[in-house]
Amino acid sequence: MAGLNLLNLERLPQRDGVLQWIDDYAPHPHPALIAIDAPTIIANASGMRPCDRLCHQYFAKYDAGAYPANLASPFVNNTLAFAQALLDRGFQHGANLVPQTRGRWQIEVFPHPATINLFGLPKILKYKKGKLGDRQVQLAILSRLILAQLPIGNLEVVGQMHHDLVNGKITGKVLKAHEDQLDSLLCAYIAYHWWRWGKAKNLVLGDTATGFIIVPTATP
Repeated sequence: MAGLNLLNLERLPQRDGVLQWIDDYAPHPHPALIAIDAPTIIANASGMRPCDRLCHQYFAKYDAGAYPANLASPFVNNTLAFAQALLDRGFQHGANLVPQTRGRWQIEVFPHPATINLFGLPKILKYKKGKLGDRQVQLAILSRLILAQLPIGNLEVVGQMHHDLVNGKITGKVLKAHEDQLDSLLCAYIAYHWWRWGKAKNLVLGDTATGFIIVPTATP
């Protein structure tokens, strides 16, 4: 895995800004793989997607079941519009990607079950809900695990986050920013893991007709 390095961990809260970032870093037809922590394919009018059910089947015991998505969900227009914007830029859904194939792909990922398999956790780290101090402790554990176990270079910014989480009093706004950045780093690593090994070391929950989620199955 020589050469796997963090180049940018900028946080852009608006969709248009994210799309502009993609256009700048991966202009068409530059090969790239984009991992999205949100539903990118939704075909069901109500209830749960098959991939969400499978995520519950495999990961509910770790508190890592997927939030149900359907066409009535409040977030559907935003997430599907983002996926369509990527399709318009040539990023095809990559559920059947052949490992180490050059191209432009998008995949849906879910950091919580990924942390179970990548880090061997008995339960998810609960850094998204709860008291601020408890979330800070859990996020500090996540940053430590990323630094210690993911084979990524140039993680000085994550090291600084870890130092701040362990030693400083973090405001809710700063904590949310760190959460988003560490989640995005996990998503990027999942994308690499999928591109490098495909189905040999990853689960594909679902399909391109009803929605799919990529989850690593092996530690680095």
